[in-house]
Amino acid sequence: MAEEKQQEQANEDRKAVFKIPNTALLAIAFLVVCVTPVAFGDVPYLQWLYLFPIALAVFVIRTRTTATANGLEVRTMFGRRDLPWSSLKGLAITDKAKVQAVLKDETKIPLPAVRTRHLPVISLVSAGHMADPSGLTDDVAKAPEKTEGSGE
Repeated sequence: MAEEKQQEQANEDRKAVFKIPNTALLAIAFLVVCVTPVAFGDVPYLQWLYLFPIALAVFVIRTRTTATANGLEVRTMFGRRDLPWSSLKGLAITDKAKVQAVLKDETKIPLPAVRTRHLPVISLVSAGHMADPSGLTDDVAKAPEKTEGSGE
């Protein structure tokens, strides 16, 4: 009985975060270095040029998709939306290998930073709510659980 509770707790704790890599902040820092001579050059009042790197940094830090056992959380630069698995009809793939969540009313919501290669991970985290179209996780779902006393 205790092992079942531990397994349920482990399934609830599963979480996958898909976001823009933090190394993108290095490019933004380089942009700040490049903007500095122009902003403080001979033409006055060009310090507003720093708004572009700041906006890009906020975009990189905020934009993400989080998959949990309860559903998807989609964060964009200006908003956040929770999508429980029960409200989803499925996932759609665009021409550029981006993934969209399709709600039951046929509304499509883009999932930032999620690509087709991430679908097996979403399938594992969803605990069976979303099927893996690639079939990579079929063996994981059918494999018997290893226990301490099994000797494996």
